[in-house]
Amino acid sequence: MTSPACPVCAMENTYSDGINHICPDCFHEWPLSASTDNEAEGETVVKDAHGTPLADGDSVILIKDLKVKGSSTTLKKGSKARNIRLREGDHEVDCKIDNVSYMLKACFLKKA
Repeated sequence: MTSPACPVCAMENTYSDGINHICPDCFHEWPLSASTDNEAEGETVVKDAHGTPLADGDSVILIKDLKVKGSSTTLKKGSKARNIRLREGDHEVDCKIDNVSYMLKACFLKKA
């Protein structure tokens, strides 16, 4: 797959970097979803460990013990998080477990 030409300077020397296209000639950046029609309405689908799509407001359960970085706390397997929020980035799920906010990767969760 090739990157499209820059919409500002029309140069074809562009590359994709994460979620944006970048033109090194004029330093213009634009989102990948605006230039590709193959994605479903520009939204990414976050799936749990079993491939079930997650949505805002779902409840999820941890499938393994997770050590919390920078703390001596361990989140136990089977802990339930209600009313999750989906975010962009490496840790896609923002949730609360025992009234403490955590950002978790969806690969360690299953939909309840």
